[in-house]
Amino acid sequence: MTQHGLGVDEIHVTRAEGAYLYAGERRIIDAISSWWVVTHGHCHPRIVEAVRDQAGELSQIIFAGLTHEPAKKLAAALLEITDPHLRHVFYSDSGSTAVEVAIKMAVGAHKAWGRPRYKVLALEGGYHGDTFGAMSAGGRGVFTSPYEPMLFETVHVPLPSAKGLADFKALIDTRGHEFAAFIFEPLVQGSAGMRMYDAGALRGYADICRDAEILLIADEVMTGFGRTGAMFACDKADVTPDLMCLSKGLTGGFLPMGVTLASADIYGAFYSDNRGDMFMHSTSFTANPLACVAAFAALQIWDEEDTQGKIDQISVWQAAAARRFGGRSIGTILALDISAEDGYLSKVVPRMMAMALERDVLLRPIGNVIYVLPPYCVSRQDLEKTYDVIAHLVSKI
Repeated sequence: MTQHGLGVDEIHVTRAEGAYLYAGERRIIDAISSWWVVTHGHCHPRIVEAVRDQAGELSQIIFAGLTHEPAKKLAAALLEITDPHLRHVFYSDSGSTAVEVAIKMAVGAHKAWGRPRYKVLALEGGYHGDTFGAMSAGGRGVFTSPYEPMLFETVHVPLPSAKGLADFKALIDTRGHEFAAFIFEPLVQGSAGMRMYDAGALRGYADICRDAEILLIADEVMTGFGRTGAMFACDKADVTPDLMCLSKGLTGGFLPMGVTLASADIYGAFYSDNRGDMFMHSTSFTANPLACVAAFAALQIWDEEDTQGKIDQISVWQAAAARRFGGRSIGTILALDISAEDGYLSKVVPRMMAMALERDVLLRPIGNVIYVLPPYCVSRQDLEKTYDVIAHLVSKI
């Protein structure tokens, strides 16, 4: 996501701590959690200690036919905080791989149940990653256009709304038997410009899919671990998925890792005394022990430091900023549209990034959308500085 032909010099970051990136003598506020991954803050001592201790015992093993304690502890912890319908954990490497796994599980399960379905239903404008299955499920546009002939067919529908419910039901009544799964970013579409939509409408769409035996895949890669104000956006929307994809904040932003949580029915679809019926998917670093202990430590911090209390406070500040700018917010996410050309490749984006960095704030607008999505350790003073920088950008652009 960098065009080197523009000749812009990268900023050399030497260390990071809390909500800050340090580049020599400069201290930069990380107002976007380094692409939405850092939750408790950079280099949190609790996670540093856990990874350091684990590195001296077990750093990596094959996770096919072998297991280890960090993977077991993390799986148990994840099942404790997610919907009881989700009973099994599959580890991978990133948000994109978590989505690939979910799509393969959904299609494979339908085949095992004797009702093959090979189409995916998704939301317009969605972004699920940059591997080919994830691109196929995502909306068509600048991210995918060079690869269009290689992407599998996906049926994209508008964002859930009360008005759209009848059209959605009509589609499912007609073609529901074709769809293995409905994949969605619950409540907020991140890369589409922090587009927010109605929880009640999402529940309506989910109910229609359940009646048609279409599996629900919740892509909580960005929304998970408190971003929308609740631990998971599905909790806030009161939607129970069959598959849930996690990454980014999973390890507190410390190490790369993906997780796909699955229902007992989906696990059972691949359970057999025939090796050929197994779920055929692997990645070399599946359940990496260092990533597992980082994720487990990140979950423990929630209780040790009253993370939910911090989220609630940030949510209040962001809501006030949304009123100030005429923008929108949900939980710890603030977004506002500016009066400039639309689209991800908007020419004002490099200008805005540069202007913010001149004032030691890291922002990365999505087209004509400026957003703030900070680590939970951010101070009110740092957020106020960020808001002042945004006001400056808006006045100039």
